[in-house]
Amino acid sequence: MADEKLAQALAALSISPTTISHEPTTSPAQWKEVISANADAPKDFELIKTLVYKPKTAKTATPVPVVVIAREATETNSGAIGKQLNLKELRLAAPELLQEFFGLDKDSLSPFAIDQTSFGKVVTVIDPSIADSTSTFAIHASSSSSTVFISGKDIASHLKSLETDATKLQELAAPGEAAAAPAPAAKALAKEKEDAKIEGAVQIAIGVKKEVDFAAWYTNVLIKADMLDYYSVSGCYILKPWSYSIWEEIQAWFNTEIKKLGVQNSYFPMFISHSVLEREKDHIEGFSPEVAWVTRAVVRWEFKNPQPFLRTREFLWQEGHTAFLTKEEADQEVRQILDLYRQVYEDLLAVPVIPGVKSEKEKFAGGLYTTTLEGFISTSGRGIQAATSHCLGQNFSRPEMFNIFVEDPNDGSKSYVWQNSWGLSTRAIGVMVMVHGDNQGLVLPPRVASVQAIVVPCGITAKTTDEQRKKINDSCEGLAQTLRDKGIRAKADLREGYTPGYKFNDWEQKGVPLRLEIGPNDLAKNQTLTVRRDTGAKKPVSLDNIEQTISDLLSTIQSDMFNTAKTNYWSRVKPITEWNDVVPALDGKNIIAIPWCETEACEDDIKDRSGRAAEPQDERAPSAGAKSLCIPFDQSHWPAIEPGKTKCTGCGKDAKRWTLFGRSY
Repeated sequence: MADEKLAQALAALSISPTTISHEPTTSPAQWKEVISANADAPKDFELIKTLVYKPKTAKTATPVPVVVIAREATETNSGAIGKQLNLKELRLAAPELLQEFFGLDKDSLSPFAIDQTSFGKVVTVIDPSIADSTSTFAIHASSSSSTVFISGKDIASHLKSLETDATKLQELAAPGEAAAAPAPAAKALAKEKEDAKIEGAVQIAIGVKKEVDFAAWYTNVLIKADMLDYYSVSGCYILKPWSYSIWEEIQAWFNTEIKKLGVQNSYFPMFISHSVLEREKDHIEGFSPEVAWVTRAVVRWEFKNPQPFLRTREFLWQEGHTAFLTKEEADQEVRQILDLYRQVYEDLLAVPVIPGVKSEKEKFAGGLYTTTLEGFISTSGRGIQAATSHCLGQNFSRPEMFNIFVEDPNDGSKSYVWQNSWGLSTRAIGVMVMVHGDNQGLVLPPRVASVQAIVVPCGITAKTTDEQRKKINDSCEGLAQTLRDKGIRAKADLREGYTPGYKFNDWEQKGVPLRLEIGPNDLAKNQTLTVRRDTGAKKPVSLDNIEQTISDLLSTIQSDMFNTAKTNYWSRVKPITEWNDVVPALDGKNIIAIPWCETEACEDDIKDRSGRAAEPQDERAPSAGAKSLCIPFDQSHWPAIEPGKTKCTGCGKDAKRWTLFGRSY
C-alpha cells in the first residue's frame, strides 16, 4: 500500500527519480553511510528527515499528529514547533500511531507517505529552505532498505498539491520567530541556512559552518561523530561508546588521583525523601532545588531548552563529599581537588580554564565559599562553568541541619565538622567538543581518544592483485598491532567497499587525532604518511622505530591543541576599566576582566545594564547580561589593584580584585 502511494505521487509529478536498494538502516548516520557506499547514489546529497509528533490530547479525543519535514541540519525543536502551532507537549509519536496513520515505521517514513486522505488528518510542516535549495535530497522509499533521490522543488510540489481550502501546508518557523511571521522571514531563513552550508560537504561531513550556525553545527558534530543518539524522553540522550569512552578516561585518571588523597568511593540512592530536601530548602536562603518529583511512579520534572552534554535531564556526575576537623584541612583539599579538575580539562581534554573563586552571589547556596574553573566558548563568546569545589564550612554539620560532629582529639570536646563538596560532570565532553571541533567535525585530544591512530590502506585499485591487496592490508594491520603493543590505541580500517577518501572523511569527522596511510609506494620506501587531525599537516615517516615516532607525535598534538586553545581563550579576555567599553567588548564575543568592588548590588546592576545589548540571544545560553564568572586566583595578568585609587568599573567605588564577567551558558 505504501509503495503504491509513492508510485502514484511520483507519477503525478511526472518524474522517474533514481532509486537504490540497500541494507535496512535505523539511524540517519547509518542511512547516510550505506547510501554513500552505493555506486548508484549521487555523489552529493542531503537527507530529509520526516518526524511525526503527537500533541497532548484528551483521552476521548482523536489525536492530530504533526508531521515535520526538514533538512537533516535544520533544527527541529519540539517545544518551538509546539509554540508555533499553539500545541502543547509535542512528543515523538509511538510506533502504533505511525502504523495507524501511514502504515509505516519511523525508518521508512518520507514526505510521500502523506497522501490526499491522510493530509487532512494531520498537520504538515515543511522546512521552507527545501523548496529553494538546489541540493539533491534522499528520502525513504516507503522502506528502511530503499532510498529515492529527488529535488526539494518536487517534495514541496507534492505537499502543495495536497492542500485544500480547509487544510494548508505550514512552514517551519526559524528559532524564536513568531508563528505568524511574514513570508520574507521564511525566505531569510532559507538564505541563512544556505549560507551556513559547507559547499561540497554533503555526504558524510558536518555540512554546517561552526561560525555561522553554531547550534546546528554542535548537534551535527555529536550525531555524525557517533557520540550520542536521541532518546524518546526530551533532554535525555544515549551516550554511545565514542563519547562514553572519554568519560571512562576521565574517571580512570581522576579515581587514581583522589585515592592518593585517601578518598573512598561510595554509592548513594538516587531518591531522597521530601522531608530531607525541604530541610535544606528551609534552612538555606537562596537554595532552590530543581528536582524530579516522583509520586505513584509518575515523574514531574520541569525542564526547558535541553542541549546535549551542557544542559540535560540526566547526566553522569562525579561528586565528592569530605569532612575535616579543621578549616585549614578543608581549605587545603578544596584547592587540591580544584587542581585535579584543572588537570582533567587542561592535561586530558586540552581545554584551558581559569581557576578562581565565585562571588558571594554566585557561590553554592549555603556554602562558605565556592572555587571554580571557568571555560570559554569563543564561537559563542560565552563563558561556561567547568567544575566546582566548595567549602561548605560548618553550615550543614550543625544540629539544625544534619548534626555531624566528632570528638576533638586534643581536648575531647564536641566539634562540628568542616565539610567540602566537589563535582565534575559529562558537561566536560560538551565543552571539549565546542572548543576543539571544526567544520570537518570532531577533533579529539589524543589522551582521551579511544582510537588515537587510524591506519588506512591506500593505492588499491581494480588492477591491484589479491596478493598485493593482502600485502597492503597485512602491513596496515601489522602497523596497528605494533602500535597497540606499545600502548597506543591504534586501529586498521580494512573495511571492504569503501574508498580511502570515504574512510578519511569518516575518521576526520570522528576526530581521530592521527591518520597513517600505507600504499604500495609507502611499502617500497618503508614509510607511512602521517596526517594530523588538528592541523591537517602531512609528513612521511620511516617505519623504523615507528612506535616512538608516533608516541612523540601524539604528545605534540596534545600540547599544540592546548596551546592553541589557550592562546585563543586569553585573546578574548579583555581588561576593561571604563563602563562604555563593557557592552561593545561583550558584543564582540569576549569576556571582560574588570576591577570590581565585590558587592552584590553592583553585580546585579552590571548584569542588568550589560543585558541591554543589540545582539540576538540564544535561549539555550540564557544569560544575556554579564554575570560574574570568577575572581581569578592569579591576578598577575592585570595591573595591581591600588587600594583607594583603583575604582570599580561597574559603580566607581573602590575595587578589591580583578574579576571576570561575561555572558554564560
